[in-house]
Order: sequence, then C-alpha cells, then structure tokens
Amino acid sequence: MKKTAGIHHITAIVGHPQENIDFYAGVLGLRLVKKTVNFDDPGTYHFYFGNDSGKPGTIITFFPWADAYKGKIGGGQVGITTYVIPPGKMPYWEKRLEKFDIPFTKAERFGETYLQFEDVHGLQLELVERAEGEQNNWTFGEVTPEVAIKGFGGAVLLSTNPEKTMEAVQDVMGLDKMDEDEEYIRFQSSADIGNTIDIKKTPMERGHMGVGTVHHIAWRAKDDEDQLDWQQYLIEKGYHVTAVRDRNYFNAIYFREYGEILFEIATDPPGFAHDESYETMGRNLMLPSQYEMYRERLNEMLIPIKVRELD
Repeated sequence: MKKTAGIHHITAIVGHPQENIDFYAGVLGLRLVKKTVNFDDPGTYHFYFGNDSGKPGTIITFFPWADAYKGKIGGGQVGITTYVIPPGKMPYWEKRLEKFDIPFTKAERFGETYLQFEDVHGLQLELVERAEGEQNNWTFGEVTPEVAIKGFGGAVLLSTNPEKTMEAVQDVMGLDKMDEDEEYIRFQSSADIGNTIDIKKTPMERGHMGVGTVHHIAWRAKDDEDQLDWQQYLIEKGYHVTAVRDRNYFNAIYFREYGEILFEIATDPPGFAHDESYETMGRNLMLPSQYEMYRERLNEMLIPIKVRELD
C-alpha cells in the first residue's frame, strides 16, 4: 500500500489579482514565492504563496480572474483550508483580523480551537495552533517568524459521497483514521505539516466552481519515480488518471475520486527556486519556455500587481 506524506498544495479560484495579493501577503503575511501564468490559460496569472522557502505543505495557489462569476462551496470540493500557527499566537491573529475588519468566529473540532474567517473573495479559511511544523522564517510587515503561519494544518473535505471519499483518503492515499465525532471523521498522514484531513460525514450537494472555491487539492510524491508508481497504482485501483503534466516547479497527475473531489499528485522537486534564487523568488513574472516568446504581449494583457505592506 502506498502512502502520501501529506498535502503538497491547494489551488483555488479567486477574483481581482491585487486583492488576492493584498490579502495573502499583506494581511496573512505569506510569501509570494512565484508569479507566473496559468499554463492552460496564459492570459491569467498563477500565484503561489507559502512559507519563506515554498516548502510542500505550505503552498496555496490561485487563478485570479477579475470580474469572474461567484462559485458555490459544496460537495466535490475542499470546504475549508486550515493553516497552522505557533502555539499561543491565536490572540495575535484575532487582533490582526480585527485590525483589517475581517469578521471571524471560533469553532471546536477534535479538541482543537479554530479561528475561522473568509478571504476577500469568500474562500473559507481557519487557523489552528499546533507545535508541529518548522518555523516560517519570513517577515512581512508586522508578521514576524514568531507569529507567522507555518503552512497547512490540513483541510476539511466536502463530498457528494463521503464513504467513497474516505475510501480514497484512507485506502488509496494511505492516511490513517485518527478520530470520529458526530460531524467529521479525521485522517492523518506522516508529515509534520499539511497532514490532517477532516471529512464531513453528511453528503453535500454538488458545489459550483467559481470565485471563492477550491479547484483541487494536491498530494505529495517524493519524486518522478514515485509519481509514476502512484499513476500505475491508481490505474490498478480503477481510477482514470491523467498523463504526467510538467508544471515547471513540480510534475502533476490528476484524478477525480468518487466523492467528486479533484485530486492531484505533485512531486516535491524541483521546487520554486530553480528558476529564481531563494532571495528573489516571487519578484518577477516567470514564464515557461513555451510562453517566453509572448512575454511582451502577456505583460500588456495581465493586470499590473504589486506586493505591498498594508501595516
């Protein structure tokens, strides 16, 4: 049986690109580790935010479409994206959200307290304190490493067929069942971050893709060889799996589990610093080779954006 280490990244659809950057960099203090384009739609940005080094398990990515239609969160999607903060730092984040007039609530799940709120485009987020996971050595504005988001805690999955989604998470991806309550079943992987999946037990009406929804969740493969093993393994399990797609910073395969959530398996290497240095990641528009000849035209098409401190 194969086992993924945990979440590699989560990709969502959002609205205006500057609003997206202001929220995730300016408010949450994450690093924009890569500014590129959607390889299937190069007139659209693709942003990657994470910790200081862009480590797998910390990366949230966005396709920002200004003036796009609003989506509906529901079955077949990640319902909530969970971030981890250091122990004792919840009061700091409550004050920070208040500073930017972001409403929040608190919820309890499996003995943990979650600070829940929405991003500027309606994506459901939450913060949880955990000791696991290395410190994020990124400082932006008033967000310093001592309080910074370390990366993903995990995600809450909403399914049209929860039993099938649980089967995919446990029996296919190899996460271990850890706990169960009236509303959720919890699964966990071996990584110290991006390792906790809560699946809502109630079948959910199918959601609709659009602004404010998650497009897919990606799981980690150690390398290209491991990914090819995953591809064959999934085919043997009866899933329809795509060919390997080169995403420049990782290779990817995709399949939809039977609760209708789109899963990706992405390789840890080569990472985000192979075409930029650690110091300069995220500063420049990076294009794959097939689009480099269109750089001037793309710069004219893409909405100008800036990473700016809001404090």
